[in-house]
Amino acid sequence: QVSLVESGGGLVQAGGSLRLSCAASGRTFDTYAMGWFRQAPGKEREFVAGIGWIVTRTWFTDSVKGRFTISRDNAKKMVYLQMNSLKPEDTALYYCAASTVTGTSAWEYDYWGQGTQVTVSS
Repeated sequence: QVSLVESGGGLVQAGGSLRLSCAASGRTFDTYAMGWFRQAPGKEREFVAGIGWIVTRTWFTDSVKGRFTISRDNAKKMVYLQMNSLKPEDTALYYCAASTVTGTSAWEYDYWGQGTQVTVSS
């Protein structure tokens, strides 16, 4: 069982940066791959970035490659999403999620946080 709580969202101008944090609880955190998803109003939830148990393995959706980085600190049970060069189309509710596999589909993730809102103004 893993519980997840996101923080760090907010309002930022286009071109700005934000760092999202995800605090996890649970003894087996370091056995889960972690992902970030986002959902904009009227749209389906979409995969943004993932990181495996081995922190050197990361993967991203094409639209954020080169702008976002994902990292984790297993000792602190934290996952981070650094978002740079933000665009208005990045506006969404961002969710942290945990999975036993390294996937990109929401159904592959077992545990979810409540989300943190990111709004990028033009």
